[in-house]
Amino acid sequence: MGATTDNATAHTPVVTRFAPSPTGFLHLGGARTALFNLLFARHHGGKFLLRIEDTDRARSTQPAIDAILSGMRWLGLDWDGDVTYQFARAGRHAEVAHAMVEAGHAYRCYMTAEELAQLRAEAEAAKTPLRIRSKWRDCSPANRPADAPFVVRLKAPREGATTIDDLVQGSVTVQNAELDDLVLLRSDGTPTYMLAVVVDDHDMGVTHVIRGDDHLNNAFRQLPIYRANGWPEPIYAHIPLIHGSDGAKLSKRHGAVGIEAYRDELGILPEALDNYLLRLGWGHGDAEIISREEAIRWFDLAAVGKSPSRFDLKKLEHLNGHYLREAGDPRLATLVGERLGMNDDPAFNLLERAMPYLKVRAANLNDLATGAEFLFASRPLVMDTAASLLLTDESCRLLLAAHRALDAVHNWDTEALDAAVRRVAEEQGMKLGQVAQPLRAALTGRKTSPGIFDVLALLGRDESLGRIADQMAKD
Repeated sequence: MGATTDNATAHTPVVTRFAPSPTGFLHLGGARTALFNLLFARHHGGKFLLRIEDTDRARSTQPAIDAILSGMRWLGLDWDGDVTYQFARAGRHAEVAHAMVEAGHAYRCYMTAEELAQLRAEAEAAKTPLRIRSKWRDCSPANRPADAPFVVRLKAPREGATTIDDLVQGSVTVQNAELDDLVLLRSDGTPTYMLAVVVDDHDMGVTHVIRGDDHLNNAFRQLPIYRANGWPEPIYAHIPLIHGSDGAKLSKRHGAVGIEAYRDELGILPEALDNYLLRLGWGHGDAEIISREEAIRWFDLAAVGKSPSRFDLKKLEHLNGHYLREAGDPRLATLVGERLGMNDDPAFNLLERAMPYLKVRAANLNDLATGAEFLFASRPLVMDTAASLLLTDESCRLLLAAHRALDAVHNWDTEALDAAVRRVAEEQGMKLGQVAQPLRAALTGRKTSPGIFDVLALLGRDESLGRIADQMAKD
């Protein structure tokens, strides 16, 4: 694990950022990165900023931007201030690049596409990494070709080594000979990602760059830009990536889909996903259920592990089940009503009354919605296979006896209903379950449901007796 952050944040107000590219939707890894940045900033009383890195105009889309913003709001990842859009700052990025050329920290490179292709071929033949060594690096201005296209390249250091004291990875060193003269401005004058990131982070006052460890190599390429401009260097923390349950890099086959799929398709609550992502690579003792307030109070990068975390959907659903049971019944009734297309007041009231019974064993909102469907089913009910097997000739006789007993109940509450059905079981010389099972099938069309007396109470007298009578009529 990395070093403590106490000294790193003692005198400088902390500013973190999340900077997704809108070439796809917000995914699990991005959401966790945003969460860690938010918690670190809040823990230290600092700011958490959001920047949309939309410089790739061909692949950046408005639907992706909307999905990222929607996903962050749903997860409660509230950023400070306005969203920064990187493409809108292209003029500022170019300004910095030109100033670096004037100061001798960057240069105009006139290498042709053919020359670059030859360098790549030579590197491939030698089985060595491609390192651009341009003859234009130290060329006199007098020898520059007139009106020829060029890119602006960084004069990367070639001697010595660069060391980063990463708050997660520890001390990491790269020999400067391994660094490249990366392109800052393309031949059309547009800035590259490497330049834009550094300029934006500096201008936004970012003090801590917390991101996936797939960006660790980028840090060594970006630091020379800070140093060339005499800017304060950020403190880095590179977080291990999330892997699938099989240890392989997380992909769509593991469920690496957009955050909206966990909300819309899997029925996960945002607080459950927040809690689960928090525990992917970070921990606080044996604590499993951690509120946002506790997370802010406890979070520090020193507790982030160096090894990749493994995503496990079953563990997420188990955690989600806890949060379902903790959630307010009106909120759950609204969410389930949306799933069922039942939004009127009578439906909401019935769902709200049913939630305490339905959420006991549910793992997600889909379970709740499926469990609630019987409340709104039209008569006569369509039986599932397991329920239809319970409705035999013998069961119809039991339903007739139950119907008579329930019809005589005056106070339609669980206590009176319990007593009535138990009397039927005693009179028939059976256990309560032998009567309850066909009764449950007749009332819900299923073999499983909330407690039978709760079902009777929720459906009400007329609906319950009508559903039982429908199945008696089949005798």
